[in-house]
Amino acid sequence: MQLMQVPVCHGVRIMLSDLKRIIEQISRDKGIEKHLLVETIEEAVRSAARKKFGSRRDMEVQYNEELGEVEIFQFRTVVENVEDEQTEISLEEASALDPGVKLHDEIGTKMENIAELGRIAAQSAKQVIIQKMKDAELDVIYDMYKGRRGEIVNGIVQRFERGNMIINLGRTDAILPHGEQIPKRSFRQGDRIRALLLDVRQSAREQQLVLSRTSNDFLAKLFEMEVPEIAEGIVKIMGVSREPGFRAKIAVSSSETDVDPVGACVGMKGSRVQNVVQELQGERIDIVPWSPDPAKYVSNAMAPAEVSMVLVDEDKKSLMVVVPDDQLSLAIGRQGQNVRLASKLMGWNIDVKSESRYTKLEEEGYRSLLNIEGIDEGVADILYDSGFRSASDLKGISVKELEGLRGMKPERVEKLAAAIEKYMEAAAAESPGAEKTPATEGVDNSATTEDNPTPGNVRVYELAKEADMKSTELADKLIELGYDIKGYNSTVDGETADKIRNEVLNR
Repeated sequence: MQLMQVPVCHGVRIMLSDLKRIIEQISRDKGIEKHLLVETIEEAVRSAARKKFGSRRDMEVQYNEELGEVEIFQFRTVVENVEDEQTEISLEEASALDPGVKLHDEIGTKMENIAELGRIAAQSAKQVIIQKMKDAELDVIYDMYKGRRGEIVNGIVQRFERGNMIINLGRTDAILPHGEQIPKRSFRQGDRIRALLLDVRQSAREQQLVLSRTSNDFLAKLFEMEVPEIAEGIVKIMGVSREPGFRAKIAVSSSETDVDPVGACVGMKGSRVQNVVQELQGERIDIVPWSPDPAKYVSNAMAPAEVSMVLVDEDKKSLMVVVPDDQLSLAIGRQGQNVRLASKLMGWNIDVKSESRYTKLEEEGYRSLLNIEGIDEGVADILYDSGFRSASDLKGISVKELEGLRGMKPERVEKLAAAIEKYMEAAAAESPGAEKTPATEGVDNSATTEDNPTPGNVRVYELAKEADMKSTELADKLIELGYDIKGYNSTVDGETADKIRNEVLNR
């Protein structure tokens, strides 16, 4: 195969005179390697040339970097008589180009009329070049950001599209979907914004980079940026739960005993946590000390509410948290927010009860009411407060009597009467004359010191309530004084209770 360098016509040189400069500028501005741009241009010109000169021609397209031109060479076989101009060249014409050529040789010649590829072919070449450049740019952006998932990026609000925010990151744009924006918090065009790089897509149909400001990881990364102890690994974030824009809880622990993880996150005069709160535009943040003990952990997580007692069911990963009556609303929080966030933080189900409610649940008679199908705590309270202190007290109760109970919903009365009758029949059949009193579902009575206190006995936390003291404080004090108790859930007899009232509580 022989390649002949035929002089390029002046018109072609003018058409491609700026090509080298354009390639260099695109490579510099878009970060696309030159060889990818060159390959794209060569492919586009080859496609256009085949449409113009015929697809059967054996053509080769090359970019001449020195001249800044695209050159097209066509290869034809040397023959005596030309039958196909696209693939053959006469010996006489070939000899004029190369005196040493022979029959059946292949000779390459540079095409001089590529400036006349035609408007349609040129348009096709332009589309191919644009598409290839877009694909190359997508690949560059993907390679640049694929290793940065989970990092915080900075940008400027560019525009708004159907509730989504388009954020300019400098080299490219990213999308902050409506669902990943903190509710009721507004940005305007041109505002600076920080967000978590949630996802990097290798797709031309949708935005490649997806951001989030509602992710739990966004809060964790903000603390990592503000707290050097977290970045150094001394303080570790053990869990995060958020209701974006309103409230969040973050659990932290320290690998060094002399470093307070909560204090490190709060900072001097609250400076560190306030920087995070400001970035989240006022979101309230509770910083919680982590503990491997679920009971202690949930006591910390329920802050600012005080916890009197915790019953743990590790098999079901559930916790019953008992709090003083005056702390119940604080423990639950507005619309259940506090207990919900604590539950998400731990990954456990949490049931919050007041001390008076728990005391009632511990009563054998009250538990027997709950054992009747269809009776929940709400209905049990109505029955109990109406004088029915156990299931046996309901024997023979009529529908009319049930309807007369204060707070009873009329639509539930008939079903309730039928359930009571069914319960009584089953109890009589199982053990005539005996009352069925199984434990309340979800209450782990093994956690108490005395499941069935005898009449006259009093629990320590009831004494604490009388004296307006914390249950744990009274229990610790009694243990220190030598009283035979194990904790605030222990019971003492009536005589001992009076002694505690007189000698310890000064009543």
